[in-house]
Amino acid sequence: MKQPVRIGLVGSGFMGRTHALGFRSVGAVFDLPLEPRLELLADATPELAAAAAARFGFSRAIGDWRALVDDPAVDLVDITAPNALHAPIALAALARGKPVYCEKPLAPTAAEALTMVNAAERAGVVTQVGFNYICNPMLALAREMIESGELGQIWGFRGIHAEDFMTDRRSPWTWRLDPAGGAGAIADIGSHIIGMARFLLGPIEALCADAETVIDRRPMLGKPEEMRAVEVDDQVRLLVRFARGCRGTIETSWLSAGRKMQLEFEVIGERGALVFSQERFNELRYYKVEADRSRNGFRTITAGPEHPPYGAFCIAGGHQIGFNDLKVIEIRNLLAALAGGPRPYADFREAYEVQRVIDGALQSSREERWVRL
Repeated sequence: MKQPVRIGLVGSGFMGRTHALGFRSVGAVFDLPLEPRLELLADATPELAAAAAARFGFSRAIGDWRALVDDPAVDLVDITAPNALHAPIALAALARGKPVYCEKPLAPTAAEALTMVNAAERAGVVTQVGFNYICNPMLALAREMIESGELGQIWGFRGIHAEDFMTDRRSPWTWRLDPAGGAGAIADIGSHIIGMARFLLGPIEALCADAETVIDRRPMLGKPEEMRAVEVDDQVRLLVRFARGCRGTIETSWLSAGRKMQLEFEVIGERGALVFSQERFNELRYYKVEADRSRNGFRTITAGPEHPPYGAFCIAGGHQIGFNDLKVIEIRNLLAALAGGPRPYADFREAYEVQRVIDGALQSSREERWVRL
């Protein structure tokens, strides 16, 4: 019989639903020694929690995250609440020796994130942060090709994460714009491309950034005549230097009209290049420098069973896996670590390193200078 892991989920929005689906699906896809059980769901009110618990399949619901953390029937605390709540919930769980699975960004600032890292390492428990895009088999392939030297010396990186969900000036002020929760677009979506850059090429040692607030006032939710100032960034552009010696650019915006998921990178090397887009995330484009230039050109590598763990979802190449499958892979990694396997790549310490880049970018923009990390 598999050992149960009883899940306590805080928050039932977009990511809460995604996490619940992941926990419900992971056992059908992967053979693991642990069995996740949806034990308790907490939300802002008992009514919201009860409705979500019934919809997602949790046994119980509660309107107080503190009671969830304290509940002896909860083995793992899963946090998908607004950013400002990540630190207090995680620290409370870690103080009780419970592993924590938290959405990104880990905390509003690197200092708070480091406090969480130190608490987790003192407690000696597994942590995981929701950078699920790096769980893509195509990203693992790209990293392997870079590390094996197929591209030769790496000469440059171009990365962007742009979406358009904040383009409308009439969109109301929400928790995403609350400076108490940290930065704006660079934390909310830019953390993904920063984390992806680190996953592929390693640490960023210095940067120069320009952060911009384009829409400086937004209407209050339910009160369109009442406006509130926006104090966080809408878009940020970075020049970066990697510790390995190459340089690059990173850009993020939630005002990019027409873009739903422009999470893209290009890695340029001496002997070739890789191009990836989340909008076609079952593909990796590869250019290999050939002596006969009449045959040069990008070719497309299509995800298939040869790129684990794709085969756990589908035995046929080209049929594609989806967004929720990336979260299932992330949860597989978490449960494997809880069973004594290797720690997940994007644990609290990795999320802290991403937050250092975010903080450094904001400092660079304020002071109009290069910042060393």
